[in-house]
Amino acid sequence: MAEPRLIPIGRIVGVFGVKGWVKVLSDTNPPVNILSYAPWYVRRNGQWHSYAVAEAQAHGKGFVARLEGCSDRDRAMEFIGSDIAVERSQLPALPPDEHYWIDLTGLAVVNQHGIRLGSVSHLFATGANDVLVVKDNRGEDILIPYVPDYYILNVDSTAGTITVDWEVEA
Repeated sequence: MAEPRLIPIGRIVGVFGVKGWVKVLSDTNPPVNILSYAPWYVRRNGQWHSYAVAEAQAHGKGFVARLEGCSDRDRAMEFIGSDIAVERSQLPALPPDEHYWIDLTGLAVVNQHGIRLGSVSHLFATGANDVLVVKDNRGEDILIPYVPDYYILNVDSTAGTITVDWEVEA
């Protein structure tokens, strides 16, 4: 059986109290969605381990949670800095014109003239729109606003390409 494809959705950034609770930073949109996934896969010592969330709640601008088997502060401290992920199959299906960032990462980026600009390294959010970070053949970053039907002309997951309205600098 193939190993499940894990998608990072947050990280453990601290401890809360003395009863094994951890502080969680969510990368989901909206952030509270992190609490709807089970189980969580937590990376510890370079390996992913499955954990049930025993308890969780909003706290300040983030969340706190207690993982099954974690009942004291010392044990909770072992999780600080750990990534949280879920299986790709746990994510809800999207409409055909929407994509998860993880599905765009690695795709080739070509402009409307067929010139290959590079491949998607990662994306990041701004207040106005998301931004594609494209690594060109020199290893430099090209930042392209992710604005469908304006800069982003087509995403073809099957072909592994994103077509953009973007000119190449000489």
